Amino acid sequence: MMAALAALAGCGGPGPIKGRLAAPRDLEAADYRADGIPGSFGDTSPIDWGPMAPDRYPVHGIDASRFQGRIDWSRARAAGVSFAWLKATEGGDRVDPGIEANMGAARAAGVAVGLYHFYYFCRTAREQAEWFIAHAPRHPGDLPPVLDMEWNHASRTCPRRPSPARVKADIRTFSALVTRHFGTAPVIYTTPDFYADNDLGSLNTADIWLRSVAAHPSEIYPDERWTFWQYSGTGVVPGVGGVVDLDTFAGSAGDWVTWLLRRRQP
Repeated sequence: MMAALAALAGCGGPGPIKGRLAAPRDLEAADYRADGIPGSFGDTSPIDWGPMAPDRYPVHGIDASRFQGRIDWSRARAAGVSFAWLKATEGGDRVDPGIEANMGAARAAGVAVGLYHFYYFCRTAREQAEWFIAHAPRHPGDLPPVLDMEWNHASRTCPRRPSPARVKADIRTFSALVTRHFGTAPVIYTTPDFYADNDLGSLNTADIWLRSVAAHPSEIYPDERWTFWQYSGTGVVPGVGGVVDLDTFAGSAGDWVTWLLRRRQP
């Protein structure tokens, strides 16, 4: 969901190229109540979570891009959104306008904010790290940055699938450069197929954020210790237009505070 539409974009040409903010249809969370997710949220495509449901975790957030438009962060915060990662860049020539529209208002509402980069395999890791650094504003106290690593299934211009060794080398290069700039290592976001295809379980990362929208991560990534879980790509949250990705933190509310103090941008 993070990149379903992003993958249709190119990865070359003169930059920066910015998209337009969407005007998504308003949905009411009360109309899409679903068992297993926080009571103030909804889901347009719910599943039966059973005992390992997302609502057993106390700290929840969203990730968003221009496709969610301008978000009412006060409403989102009141509904239980504690953190948000906003798409900043893609490849080596894309800047998402959602960061300008949303990051300041999110901080003002008391939502912990971080920015993410969607990786394209037609640019080097150094090029993409430098692009992200140039267009993702550093802000003391923000969440660490995120590197979004997944296959670009729908891309017209960048369908490459490098070897697992190349993928992991790119992650290390990007992470080293971004860590040096932001003062904290990036969180790595990934999907089940990308994780398996590239043996990311062998990658020693500071924190990993796993997509798993049909089962608890322990079922899909049985040996992985995760920090964040993206449990829906069809969520409905007050203040957010259309559907949005829903995420949760692995620990308690106290663990969340401790993690923030340790991992926030200096």
